[in-house]
This record gives sequence, structure tokens and C-alpha cells, in this order.
Amino acid sequence: MNELQKRTAMAIINIFETGRVNGDYGAVTVLKGDSGHLTYGRSQTTLGSGNLFLLIKAYCDRADACFAAEFRTYLPALHARDFALDKNLELRELLREAGRNDKAMQAEQDRFFEANYFNPAIKAALAKGVSTSLGQTVVYDSFIQGGFRKVIPLIGASIGDDGIDEQEWIRKYVSARKRWLSGLKPPLPGTVYRMDSFARLIDQGAWELPLPLTVHGVVISNETLEGVPLVLRVSAVDPDEQPAKALYLTNPYMRGPEVQAVQEALNTHGFANSRDGIFGPFTETLVKQFQESRGFKTDGLVGPATRSALGL
Repeated sequence: MNELQKRTAMAIINIFETGRVNGDYGAVTVLKGDSGHLTYGRSQTTLGSGNLFLLIKAYCDRADACFAAEFRTYLPALHARDFALDKNLELRELLREAGRNDKAMQAEQDRFFEANYFNPAIKAALAKGVSTSLGQTVVYDSFIQGGFRKVIPLIGASIGDDGIDEQEWIRKYVSARKRWLSGLKPPLPGTVYRMDSFARLIDQGAWELPLPLTVHGVVISNETLEGVPLVLRVSAVDPDEQPAKALYLTNPYMRGPEVQAVQEALNTHGFANSRDGIFGPFTETLVKQFQESRGFKTDGLVGPATRSALGL
């Protein structure tokens, strides 16, 4: 996928999430029944997944963040995934203000969504033998909305099985994901428009995302990719399944089996430690060294991207 195709792929998901080619950095939504709860940003990361905490913490760590002091007061509740924040109007307004008026927030969202969603999605796609730009965008969409690994078993075949090529496999994946979304609790069935849009692109043979494209009524072209209209985000995850919380250096130190699991994984990857279940300065240093070895942002914070790279 070249740079233009990458921007097109991101634009497709931006349209699904916010109705805009370039997304809305200040978009804040809370939708009844959405297991993600409070959602934010150009590709709408969620409180319920723990990723909203990761985004805001990364923003607060930036020297150029205009609203860092205001956001820091919310970090404990964001880390705890306190759903009372859904109704916090002051936080909503702060999120909107930062997203729409602070270049640092916009830059951090771009970095965050690429590092935590786009890059892992492309890696997962390639591991499945998906190499076309449209196929990889389908996988990226599933990483944004959630549920990629739940849909895979529903296809019942892999690329190469019984003569199934990539295009046929993606067609089967889109169909299986539509059925899966349709069977979930409201409002998730209402998001099948994403799969309908992909099915149309497949029928058009748009495997390498040639421009212009019309997706969900919005035109993507060279011109609109440089400039700018509401589609709501809904998390396709089981609300009974709570994602692991982010782990990082705090005072007092975080401790317990989740920390020990990270330490075990670090040890497996060659970063030896005592595996004592305490997230102290030494564990933070090892996490940073591991992140550096993988080309990640070296923030010492164990979120989804680092956790996945560790094999957790």
C-alpha cells in the first residue's frame, strides 16, 4: 500500500466514523448501547477499550500540548474506565476544544491511530495473506470497530484453501462480518453499512483503491483528501469482555498477575527480570527497551500495541 492508498484507506474509515474524509479531531459521541461508551477523535477511540486513556496520556506527555494540565485531572478516571465520564459535560467540551483547536492533539491522534490501529491491522492482514489495498482496509476497519479475530473463524477457510484466493476470501470475510454484526445487540446491527460499502467497492473491482471513490455517499478524491460533513461509531466488542487496562509506572506501583504476565513476556523476548509482579522503574525501563526494539513510541506504557507485540 503506497502513501496515497494509505490515506485513502484512512479516509474510508474516517467516513464510517465521522462522516468526513479527514475525520473530525474534536468529535465526541456517546451512543446508548455502545460498549465503547464515550468515544473521541477522528477515528473515534473509546473509553471502554482503555484506548481513550492511552491517547490522552500520550497527549499530556507532549511538551506542546495546550490543554495538558486540564486533561491530567481526568487521567485516573480514564485509566479506571469510569463510565460516569460519559455524562461529564466539562470533559466533552475539553475534548472538542483540544481536537479542533490544538495542533498537538491533532498530531497525537494521527500518530496514535497509526501506531495502535493501522500498523497492527496491516501486520495482521499480511499474516493472513491479504495484500491488496482494499483487503487491508477491510482488516483496518475491523481493528477500528473491533471483532476481527471473532469473525475469522466464521469464514471457515483460509487463503489458498480449495483454490480460494485473496479476493474471494475478503468477499467471504465481508459477508461473514455483516452476518456477525447483524446478530449482535443494538445498535451494532445498524453499522452493517460498513460492510455494504465494502461489498460495493469489491463489486467495482476497486482492489487498489483508485480515485475517485464514493463511500457511504462521500466522495474521496485527490482534492477531498486535502480538505473535508454524521456517522456514529459503535464498538463491535462484547461488553462482558473487558480489555486489559494499560500498565505503566505509578506511585504506588501497579502490581498483580497482569504485571507479572508482562514481565514473563519480556523475559521470553530476552529482557530478563525477576518477574515479581511489581511495575517499578526497572520494569518500565525494560518496557521502553522492548518498545524501542520494535520501533514503537518509547513511553514505557503497556497498551494494546505493546501488549500485542509481547504476545499477550
